[in-house]
Amino acid sequence: MEGAHRVWKQTVISAADGSPRFAFRVFTLGPGGHTPHHCHPFEHLNYVIAGRGWLVAPSGRRQSLRKHDFALVKPGEKHQYRNASRTRPFVMICAVPKKYA
Repeated sequence: MEGAHRVWKQTVISAADGSPRFAFRVFTLGPGGHTPHHCHPFEHLNYVIAGRGWLVAPSGRRQSLRKHDFALVKPGEKHQYRNASRTRPFVMICAVPKKYA
């Protein structure tokens, strides 16, 4: 995605695997990594596997995220993910409707 910095995406379950409704993607944000502010016409559900990060609103409001936390981003909600660590990766699962994988 344009504007992303030090972000890697793996699609681990998708329609190609026979999933009827959802796709699971694993995002790794390296130290200093972030996505751009963006939005989607669908919700997505996040589960943090490792590290610390923030879910950031355009207003600058930050929701802290760390290992074992869940987060919901609603359809049309503009957001950004940021790694909070200068030395360790921030890793999360992102579940979305399969057609958006």
